[in-house]
Amino acid sequence: MLAETICSAVSAAGLGIAAVTAYRKRFLTATRIAAYSLVPIGLVLTGVVEWIAGIAFKPSVWLGLGVLGLSWLLFMTTRAIERRSGTTRAERKAARAAGRNEAVAPGASAPSLGAGAGAGPAATAAKPRSKPKKKQEAAAPGDDFSDIEAILKKHGI
Repeated sequence: MLAETICSAVSAAGLGIAAVTAYRKRFLTATRIAAYSLVPIGLVLTGVVEWIAGIAFKPSVWLGLGVLGLSWLLFMTTRAIERRSGTTRAERKAARAAGRNEAVAPGASAPSLGAGAGAGPAATAAKPRSKPKKKQEAAAPGDDFSDIEAILKKHGI
């Protein structure tokens, strides 16, 4: 009852402002103000205001909104963790399969992950060696990232 009264008062005030605006010869603006001021009374007459007031004061509705909020929070948390890890489900599945079979990237001449069976003395001799001391120092921490480098090479990055 109170919400309907407030909506009616807002509509009446808006129509009054529209009349004053029309009196000042600003008819386009007055028409726009009148259109906006008729929205609250239209919502009252259709029953939307009563429906919203009924929903707003039910504890079960607020409990449902809380459950939906918790669901959204859990979903966003899992998405953030997945993005932080930097891999998608398909990439993790491919990495697991590659770990089992030592897969070779399509079109590659050497295994894309790890040393594999084909990495013998011939494969290491084919690689150019410039500044071996620095490469060996940089290779020790880089060993942990060989799978990441393989994925990036596979995607052309």
